[in-house]
Amino acid sequence: MATPKIFESEYRFCLLLWEKEPIGSGELAKLCEQQLGWKKSTTYTVIKRLAERGVLKNENSVVTTLVSKEEVQCAESREFIDRTFGGSLPGFIAAFTGSKQLSAEEADEIRRMIDSYRED
Repeated sequence: MATPKIFESEYRFCLLLWEKEPIGSGELAKLCEQQLGWKKSTTYTVIKRLAERGVLKNENSVVTTLVSKEEVQCAESREFIDRTFGGSLPGFIAAFTGSKQLSAEEADEIRRMIDSYRED
């Protein structure tokens, strides 16, 4: 199953949820008011919308996520690379590193990551 699309304001909401889950919907509404400046009705609308898209569940007024932060970040990264660089990971890396000097540690870490995913 593909990871559902999560928009920017929903992502900020999910960051709070991932940190606090499981959490009561009332407590989550208060947290969203404090952290995001949302009205209670906005929070409940977002909960409903994300539940319909399979991002979270709200059972007995307890909200938990159905997708992890890592899954969402991976899907968003892939979509960005596909849209901006025609799906070319080397193109993305070239653009990213073109404006920034990598430390030896960063270069080594990237090399280890590439080696771990290399097809034999």
